[in-house]
Amino acid sequence: MKYRFIIAFFHLMARLPLRLSRALGRLLGSLAWVFGSRMRKVTLTNIALCFPELDLQAQRSLARESLRHTFMTLTETGAVWLWPGARSLGLIQEVEGKGLLEEAKAQGKGVIVLAPHLGNWEMVGLYLNACGLGPSFQLYQAPADAQLAALILKARSRLGATMVATDNKGVAELLRALRTGHIAGILPDQVPGEAGGQHAPFFAQPALTMTLLNRLQQKTGAIVVAAFAERIAGGFKLHLQAPDAGIYAADMEEALAGLNRSVEQLVRLAPVQYQWEYKRFRRPPAGQPSVY
Repeated sequence: MKYRFIIAFFHLMARLPLRLSRALGRLLGSLAWVFGSRMRKVTLTNIALCFPELDLQAQRSLARESLRHTFMTLTETGAVWLWPGARSLGLIQEVEGKGLLEEAKAQGKGVIVLAPHLGNWEMVGLYLNACGLGPSFQLYQAPADAQLAALILKARSRLGATMVATDNKGVAELLRALRTGHIAGILPDQVPGEAGGQHAPFFAQPALTMTLLNRLQQKTGAIVVAAFAERIAGGFKLHLQAPDAGIYAADMEEALAGLNRSVEQLVRLAPVQYQWEYKRFRRPPAGQPSVY
């Protein structure tokens, strides 16, 4: 029943113009703030940890806007997933840094695009398959419900993306894709399992950080590009940036610090659009208490 409601909600959102779906998202985010949801508590905790230089009023203002943007990401999903591909892509009004992808592909190397939970990351995935540089390969963890899984798979692959499972077989497929010069998209700020991560500073806080990206880069010599789709009036502005140089280090500790600095650079462009509602620090180093 829960999954049927979710699917119906996405289809309803797809019937609305973007302006109205975003307005609904802002309203839902405002309600989550007013009624003191758990999301509000997590958001305030994360922002206090990552922006200690802000006074309490500024932290609360940032948290309130973050909740609104997180719910806008949810209500935009109908347009991003269920509109015809060309119509969804039409929401991208500006691309900053496209030359980075073109230069990387011109070298004949694979490209790893890291797209954190900032702005609308689904738009980054769509763009990678429509920028004229060939299809992309993207990690995909299917939800438990078969109908919802089918909807997501169809939405994300409708412009040519190859979705690969988050298991050893999927990682092997990503390696093959990168070695043959393809693009791989990865969400770099998800909390991995203990075996797949090490702690590295993220906004000066210890965060369990995935080692997969470094392993893929070191084995293939792939070029890394950092990306996010910023929410602007009427659509999105896509940002493509060179990452922090440390991300290419052979030393894992240095590479993970570089990965997190790369994410920080993007987040500082639009801090209200980062998903501060996510428990990024939920697996602290051994012996340290949970911050949540």
